[in-house]
Amino acid sequence: MSSTIETPVPAAPVKDRRYTYDELVAEMPETNLPCELWEGQLIMSPAPSFYHQETSLRFYRLLFDWVSPRKLGKVIASPIDMVLSPHRTVQPDVAFIAQDRLAIIQNVIRGPAEVVSLGGRNRDRIEKRDLYEQHGIKEYWIIDPEPETVDLLSLMNSRYDLVTRGGPGQAVASRLLPGFEISVDHLFRDV
Repeated sequence: MSSTIETPVPAAPVKDRRYTYDELVAEMPETNLPCELWEGQLIMSPAPSFYHQETSLRFYRLLFDWVSPRKLGKVIASPIDMVLSPHRTVQPDVAFIAQDRLAIIQNVIRGPAEVVSLGGRNRDRIEKRDLYEQHGIKEYWIIDPEPETVDLLSLMNSRYDLVTRGGPGQAVASRLLPGFEISVDHLFRDV
């Protein structure tokens, strides 16, 4: 007689259920698909396009190569969960955690980091902008491949100001990291 041990299969998320981040982690298997919590509602998207990933990773490399030798903090690329509250979790394309805030790095990022979103969608330009502003994220970069622009927003008096909108032939410089500057052409075309 042989015995078989069956491993229970995790249940699929229940539609319209409101999760906390800890409940979601306990009930769902790990995934590389974009998965965020908005007011406890699970939002899943298909994996990003090849062009999205290429541009995002190009920005990551530029930022990582600038931050690391200066020992300014840590840089990470998606997928990584950034837990802002029990019912709000996002996955920024690229995140920077300053040296003095490294304690927010656990198995995920538990607290706000400086972020980069790739895309000009409503979610990045309005919803995430408002969310990041509310949570005090000092600098937010929106990289939009359609018009090939890079918006740099900086938190001033608890509100975002558009510091720069760079297009082809231009460069965008960080206020948070003086000296860090990227060429928009290099970001989109690797020139």
